[in-house]
Amino acid sequence: MSAALFPDRRLKFAASINDETLAESTDADFELAYIDIGNVDSQGRIHDIINYRFGVAPSRARRIVRDGDVIISTVRTYLQAIAPVENPPDNLIVSTGFAVVRPSNLLDHRFCKYALRANKFLWEVESRSTGVSYPAINASDLGDIKVSLPEIGTQRLIANYLDRETARIDGLIAEKERMLTLLEEKRAALISRVVTRGLDPNAPLKPSGQEWLGEIPAHWRVERAKNLFTVRDERSDDGSEELLTVSHITGVTSRSEKDVYMFEADDKAGYKRCMPGDLAINTLWAWMGAMGISPLAGIVSPDYHVYTSKGELLPEYVDLLCRSWPFVAEVNRWSKGVWSSRLRLYPENFFEMRLPVPPQDEQAAIVRAIEVDQRKVSALRESLQLSITLAQERRCALITASVTGLLDIQELNLNESGRHGTC
Repeated sequence: MSAALFPDRRLKFAASINDETLAESTDADFELAYIDIGNVDSQGRIHDIINYRFGVAPSRARRIVRDGDVIISTVRTYLQAIAPVENPPDNLIVSTGFAVVRPSNLLDHRFCKYALRANKFLWEVESRSTGVSYPAINASDLGDIKVSLPEIGTQRLIANYLDRETARIDGLIAEKERMLTLLEEKRAALISRVVTRGLDPNAPLKPSGQEWLGEIPAHWRVERAKNLFTVRDERSDDGSEELLTVSHITGVTSRSEKDVYMFEADDKAGYKRCMPGDLAINTLWAWMGAMGISPLAGIVSPDYHVYTSKGELLPEYVDLLCRSWPFVAEVNRWSKGVWSSRLRLYPENFFEMRLPVPPQDEQAAIVRAIEVDQRKVSALRESLQLSITLAQERRCALITASVTGLLDIQELNLNESGRHGTC
């Protein structure tokens, strides 16, 4: 049998858009397992289901789902946050920012999860969305988008084939991602070791007097941060300078270089100036490592704090210190707040921290050693990332070709059965 394109029908012909929500009268102590839009990635995977009591859950945690549904984010649609709901707990709830597609008896639920990730469907969702910085689509409009709809038996053959083939590709991607994780862990471990112990494993050690530092080289000093930094509290007159952002992942970068969707004030007069070599700390997220040395001049939120080195610590060494696990843990300890998610690091607390002070030539040597190490692994990292991208593209192309009829699925399934033997 040769491959033939399948007929297209509007999604609402074979599925409904479910808008059932939890009643506001639900018991406040009712336990929810909750999926927000940020918990679904562009490959259709769900991460980090969060548990809440109904009484303290976000107001958007209301949409009811069941096994076999497919959830589609109706906001920031270019992120392609579309995922199947498979074997969910009885108390699973998703954000009202999701549209919930529920297949009828004309649409196999496993075929549906693939049909809604085909290139043509993803493109239609994006092209029908409105808004520039925050494109969105009405849930009702999704039902007018066409999907391929072969007869139900063929849908099941396609789902069988794609379950098997995408599992193979996903396994390959997962292995590459594990290798990337190991590379990053190796880098973090190296940084944590050399910024607190130096490069010479045979150097005599002495107690630092600080639990987070442990023993340090005998010729290093330990100083209060107050003796090493001063606060820079210079304000912008009109807010026209480059706006900077501070992240636990990338440190200090220009906001224009990142995809940031949080509210940005129109008037930035009064924002804090930050100069190259300054230490900028995101007061709200310092406990998780959101700090670093600024590589350029600009301004940061008035809620951040900016510090200038008195000259004993090289900016590059300080930036590495900010990336080290023990230092971030110590920042966490000095941050104040009622809940862990509300901790703040204020100058009076930062200044009480004790920091290692190696000789400056050793600081420079540590920085060079980390740079050399990174050059060695950057090619491998890029190769792994390219391999992941190509596998993801192949997965998407395979899904599109299969659900539209470009592949002869019956023949492929028969070949697979013959390769493994029949009962």
